[in-house]
Amino acid sequence: MFLNKSPFLILLLLSSITFSQNCTLEGLVTFNNNEPVLGAYVTIQNKTLKKETATGIDGEFKFSAIPYGEYDLEIYSIDAKPKKIKVVLNSNKKSINTTLTLTDYQDLDEVQVVRKSNKTIKETQGFAVSVIKTKEAGLRNLQTNELLNATAGIKIRQNGGLGSSVSYSLNGLSGSAVRIFIDGIPISIYGNSYNLNSIPPSMIKDIEVYKGVVPGHLADDALGGAINIVLHKGTRSHLNASVSYGSFNTVQTHVNGLYRFDKSGFTVKGSLFNNYSDNDYKVSGRSIVVTGLGGVQTPITARRFNDTYRSTGGMAQIGYTNVKWADQFLIGFNASEDYKEVQHGAFMTITPYKGRFLESDALLANLTYQKKDLFTEGLDVNINGVYGKRNRAVNDTVAAAYSWNGERAIDFRGDEYEYTWGSQQEGGPTLAKIKRHVASIRTGVSYEINEHHKVLLNHVYSGIDREDSDALQSYLENTFKGTRDFDKNIYALTYELSAFENRFKASLFGKHYQQKTTSIDPAIETDAEGNSTIVDEIVSSNNTFNGYGFATSYAITPKLTVLASAEKAIRLPNETEVFGNDGDNVVANPSIKPEQSNNYNLGFRFGKFNFNKHGLTVSTNLFTRNIKDRIGLPIENSFNIDDELILYVNQGSGTSKGIDAQLNYTYNRNFTLNFNVSKFELNIVNSGIEIDVPNTPFMTMNGNLRYSFKNLIQQKSRLNLFYSFHFTDDFSYLPKQGSNTVGDDFFKVPEQLAQDFGLSYAFPNKQLVVSFDIKNIFDKPVYDNLSVQKPGRAFYFKLNYSIHKF
Repeated sequence: MFLNKSPFLILLLLSSITFSQNCTLEGLVTFNNNEPVLGAYVTIQNKTLKKETATGIDGEFKFSAIPYGEYDLEIYSIDAKPKKIKVVLNSNKKSINTTLTLTDYQDLDEVQVVRKSNKTIKETQGFAVSVIKTKEAGLRNLQTNELLNATAGIKIRQNGGLGSSVSYSLNGLSGSAVRIFIDGIPISIYGNSYNLNSIPPSMIKDIEVYKGVVPGHLADDALGGAINIVLHKGTRSHLNASVSYGSFNTVQTHVNGLYRFDKSGFTVKGSLFNNYSDNDYKVSGRSIVVTGLGGVQTPITARRFNDTYRSTGGMAQIGYTNVKWADQFLIGFNASEDYKEVQHGAFMTITPYKGRFLESDALLANLTYQKKDLFTEGLDVNINGVYGKRNRAVNDTVAAAYSWNGERAIDFRGDEYEYTWGSQQEGGPTLAKIKRHVASIRTGVSYEINEHHKVLLNHVYSGIDREDSDALQSYLENTFKGTRDFDKNIYALTYELSAFENRFKASLFGKHYQQKTTSIDPAIETDAEGNSTIVDEIVSSNNTFNGYGFATSYAITPKLTVLASAEKAIRLPNETEVFGNDGDNVVANPSIKPEQSNNYNLGFRFGKFNFNKHGLTVSTNLFTRNIKDRIGLPIENSFNIDDELILYVNQGSGTSKGIDAQLNYTYNRNFTLNFNVSKFELNIVNSGIEIDVPNTPFMTMNGNLRYSFKNLIQQKSRLNLFYSFHFTDDFSYLPKQGSNTVGDDFFKVPEQLAQDFGLSYAFPNKQLVVSFDIKNIFDKPVYDNLSVQKPGRAFYFKLNYSIHKF
């Protein structure tokens, strides 16, 4: 159908190019101290057109496809006096360099400028999206996951301390229903050894959180939403290094930098990270016991003793930036490895592990190509690719049983005992290894027909070629190894409309999903005559689905915007759910079906309202998710809290509905208050009975305060004080067993309130920042997935050093 119409589309595009006289306006904005202006709000307008943008990390801005004529160019920065320039566009390209005069507030926090302008643009396009600030977090001992956990509607589900497995819950939909991206590439392709905590906030420009409805340019099977980590694309030479030390012998080091040769545009870019923690925090509860003579169990408070984590890695890229043929052309590689001891299985059982650990490594080549106005005005191309190999190993050969005091467990007679199966986890000793060859490429092409119409075509391919082996299996079993192939293609076509002087914005998109999985396991068959032969047991599937959606916004007034979005979303089972994973105690389920959901959002954004020195913004989002074939743990069997293995199945159909609300308040640009609340219901029909989905907190609240003192101790210095709290309502990690609720409190996780305090001191040169953080000040017990306990009170000290001029 599209091919038959292609001559007409080509003719239309050629006509537009031939008969329109458009100009590309580029510019560079600096302060009067020669520093680039980050995040200034820039508009160009006349009686018939208005466009807006924000300056980048080097103070650059760009407007494409502006018709010839006279315009007013206006530039606003919170740190400087506004500026208005008359411009006449009468050629294909025009450049403007201008200077802003700093006000008396030049020493205040520039991050308010960067994120406010970007947040305003992104959060008024119709999607239920939140944009998270990262610059202040980069100066403190905060992880990217902690920033996400403080966002309305998001709950980070983590099974312990640093390095433990993490899943993300958005409005009740969690796990693989929420996709994580790094510049549009699914983060799962990088493996366990490279995750969000491996990326320092100083490398991150924005964190975009899309709830329920995911735009076509991300093009993935994100059923419940998506989190996109947008890395800095600036080409200004810089170097940033940080090191922190804290409780549980936790050390984290990050270095990242970029150097560009101005004449040639040749660019070198790199980063390194190293994380280590003993994770020996204290735990207590009904499973934390020591079993003595006669089987008597004595509750204790114990330190985790088999939970050490370390990870190391880096990225290096070379190429060209800001040259005629490319805005960005970079090739390089990512390398990472990690080591993680495993303290227990899915639940915290009375006999913890000692001697079971996991190892992972990855070596991946990467490619980035970006070009705006390729061949013609308005045609933009964006390509990101990753290819390489990943390995993961499971080591479990210790047969001795242990108690929570770290000593050998004894039986009722007082004798030390060993597991009859010869390993910590049931199933026997293992030196299992999973080798993967992985590839992912994201391609995006967009064409801006004019200031009102834009078309985008996006494609994401992800492929995994997996081979499983175990050194403790027989020679014959290792000779004929099982293989797993996993291929996924997702296409998205989007049309964007802007009308009524940019007051109305709409995005219409369609998505096509295709996934093929193949599992081949050699098996020995014996015929009637006793002859043995090797045969392949093959299980495969090939699924295709179609989805579609829209997002719209209308600015009723400049301070009041209504937003609505909807999507028929598909989530294909991931590799672990289909093939299993010994390291995560997951059993294979090749027959699992994709889950589907009809997602709806209705939101309002009020503000920003400014009066005197006060600023206020309020936003809300009502949502509902109608889910079919939800993927999760088996509800009818989950009462067995001694299970070490987990299996993902299609639980049934259900509904999630609720509300998010967020308030941001500022005073005199020294004080900020952020507060958000999320409350929802998540029900599912299982065996004909509607129940609340277990292991899900239905209400969360987060708040944080910041106050700045300038010129404290030294002129041009700045001290920031921070306070934050995180509230999670009580929830049951197991479903109610029928109408009899006696004993249900045994499975209930109580409500939790964790409070943090921090401070950071920026020295006058703004190159060195020292910070100190106390997390969980009052040492309250904090639990998460399946009632696994997380760390208590902890102290962290961090040094951050930056160079922005060479």
